[in-house]
Amino acid sequence: MTTAASKQTASSRIKRTSTVFTIFNVIIMAILVLITIYPFYYVIVGSISGNNVGAQEVYFLYPVDLDFGAYNMVFSTTSIPRAYMNTVFVTVVGTTLSLLLTILTAYPLSKSRLRGRSFFTMLFYFTMLFSGGLIPTYLVIRDLGMIDSLWSLILPRLVSVYNMLLMINFFKSIPDGLEESATIDGANDLTILVRIILPLSMPILATLTLFYAVSYWNIWFDAIMYLNSNRHFPLQLVLRDIVQSVDMTYVGGGGGDFTMSDTTIQSVRLATIVVAILPIMMVYPFLQKYFVKGVMIGAIKG
Repeated sequence: MTTAASKQTASSRIKRTSTVFTIFNVIIMAILVLITIYPFYYVIVGSISGNNVGAQEVYFLYPVDLDFGAYNMVFSTTSIPRAYMNTVFVTVVGTTLSLLLTILTAYPLSKSRLRGRSFFTMLFYFTMLFSGGLIPTYLVIRDLGMIDSLWSLILPRLVSVYNMLLMINFFKSIPDGLEESATIDGANDLTILVRIILPLSMPILATLTLFYAVSYWNIWFDAIMYLNSNRHFPLQLVLRDIVQSVDMTYVGGGGGDFTMSDTTIQSVRLATIVVAILPIMMVYPFLQKYFVKGVMIGAIKG
């Protein structure tokens, strides 16, 4: 009887401890979620707040004097839509070419039958540790005739060695038996890559697509270095100029009919930030499922 009571007491103590631990975890996670989400919410609320915000600067939970004039001003200028198109071009073309070259580089280097594989891999890895420097890189871009060209934002960063190493390790995890079976059936290396390897590599392809897309979308330092004309500026460079501007003459120069009495500087800045980050944030939900998806689910049976 005593033993049964002791077990029941211990069980009750464990349940109480588990409940307290669960409540503590929920509270901590709720705080972390709030800390993560609130800055985005703050920016959105501030972007749709009206003139009074410029003086009060108080909109913690809801918009003050609801007004979409900031977005009207942003899209009524020529600088931001043009920068948007430049950024979309750089992101789409750059991500496509980067994925293609990363695949074509990582696949051969993942094969043990490739002679000199370790040597070539070490050469790529060496570039992660040492670079030519800022000035030599600029001179190379200049001599290639890419100054003030959008291609100067794409070609110098086509292949990320870190991403390539991730893909190499992923390709190594795919059983060799799949390729051997395809080879027996008469498939060549290109057919094996396109029809077998890549369909099984959707998780790593989705991950690297997001990595490359975010990298190209947020590019601005290279734009400062290599671009001279405003018509080639990407969105992030225009955003920087807007955030740092005082009198909004940069934005107003695009032909908008707005004055500072219509839209505050703060609202326009926040609206521009929303316009800049929203597209890349909308891509993530479509790729998220591949991050946790099993690599070889259904590839080999019994």
